[in-house]
Amino acid sequence: TVPPAKVLVLGAGVAGLQAIATARRLGAVVTAFDTRPAVREQVESLGATFLTLPLEVEHAQDAGGYARQLDESAYRKEQELLAEPVRLSDVIVTTAAIPGARAPILITEEMVKSMRHGSVIVDLSGNTGGNCALTEAGQCVVRHGVTIDAPANLAAAMPVHASQLFARNLTNFVDHLLTNGLKPGADGKLEVNLEDEIVRGTCITNGGQIVHRATRERWEALEGSGNAHE
Repeated sequence: TVPPAKVLVLGAGVAGLQAIATARRLGAVVTAFDTRPAVREQVESLGATFLTLPLEVEHAQDAGGYARQLDESAYRKEQELLAEPVRLSDVIVTTAAIPGARAPILITEEMVKSMRHGSVIVDLSGNTGGNCALTEAGQCVVRHGVTIDAPANLAAAMPVHASQLFARNLTNFVDHLLTNGLKPGADGKLEVNLEDEIVRGTCITNGGQIVHRATRERWEALEGSGNAHE
């Protein structure tokens, strides 16, 4: 008999869950990790093991369910705790992304060196910097005997039906904005309807102010560092 491959999926969003399902169908033993405890049930429902790490991380996700950026000490702790699962994996699929920020580095060069020769890392966050320190966006490279593939713009490589689904999502989104995005103000003029959850969650600026929370926090951080002009 041939022992099954050990697959580790880092990030259990849409792409991560699909990676889990695909690896399971191919017969792999799959383990997944995400800083958001809420996704554990989804991971386990696909037949994977949810990797529980003793991280003291509060507010790991925002109101929309997306992962939030953590501080550097939390990422260093993640790297330390993931070192052993990474070493034992044959295939690693990384999908961890933070909206509006660089993808967190979860796999260091030392962790890559510890992996068996012939192992594979598929970094789906290459376009935003990559989850592996050795990732080269859009390239497939071999480092320390490990193949690191970071395909660029995967959405463009999807079949026509995926494009149709995405187009339908955009159509419904724009239709919702046109229907619910504006409301009469006190002076009778139309104004942005921030009471609507979808409108509020996608509005960046309004009335000369940054109203999108993640964008505002990023801007305030840049201002504090003196790099806001960039």
